[in-house]
Amino acid sequence: MDRAKMLDIINDYSRYLRLDRGLSRNTITSYQQDIVEFVDYLESKKIKDFPQQRNQILEFFTQLKTNKAENSILRMFSSLRKFYQWLMRNHLIQTDPMVDMDSPKKGIHLPAALSMQEIDRLLEAPDTSQALGIRDRAILETMYATGLRVSELINLNLDDLHLDLGLIKTLGKGDKERLIPIGDTAVKWINKYFEEVRDLQVEKYGSNRAVFLNFRGKRLTRQSIWKMIKKYILQIGIKKDITPHTLRHSFATHLLENGADLRVVQELLGHSDISTTQIYTHITKQRLRDVYNKSHPRS
Repeated sequence: MDRAKMLDIINDYSRYLRLDRGLSRNTITSYQQDIVEFVDYLESKKIKDFPQQRNQILEFFTQLKTNKAENSILRMFSSLRKFYQWLMRNHLIQTDPMVDMDSPKKGIHLPAALSMQEIDRLLEAPDTSQALGIRDRAILETMYATGLRVSELINLNLDDLHLDLGLIKTLGKGDKERLIPIGDTAVKWINKYFEEVRDLQVEKYGSNRAVFLNFRGKRLTRQSIWKMIKKYILQIGIKKDITPHTLRHSFATHLLENGADLRVVQELLGHSDISTTQIYTHITKQRLRDVYNKSHPRS
């Protein structure tokens, strides 16, 4: 089997994920990238088919450990295991070498979260005497008020907003729809953005379904959100390792610290498995230990 045939099989698998499993475009792209990377490795070793020998796959993961982060290796393992299950069901292989392979061990990774004081400084960083600052303030307030993923934020459309009810509709991973409450402060800044910035852009560039627009009246990208947040983090001098996901982490952490039920937070974040949400309980416990160690005279 040559590389072209292997890539055809991967494309068939991607169609299965889209049509039968209903997975999101981003999830399917991640699976594709992982499996193509595996094919690249096989090609480098002059292996011309999907191996059915356990040792060949173990050698691949041994090599990954030299240049991949732990979470990337775990995702690769999950991608290949599911792909091999599909190959087996479709009689494209005779033996599934991954069926009894143990998943790599996962250490606890605590995502960065900002304190309440840092959140306040970040939200107040944009210069709201300028149109761009009003838009950025509305974006930051929305992200912190709802815990939206960046992909969910940039895909928000006008008919997803139900601000009179204090709700936002979003389509999350696996195309799962959910309604999220949004607080009065974020609603105020969204309305201000609409009245003082967005309406003028629509007059100039024409209508657009997207809620948040760039300076050319087009839908924002993930990269533009990342650059915007990085700019304000540098501006206020926060030294933590911050990503656009940090506002989502902070949203979940602050809810739990203030007594929210874990199941409610799971629903708000759109996690299909509560074990994903439980990582935030580790953050709040770590914060308790930090406060204790700083405050107790015999800590």
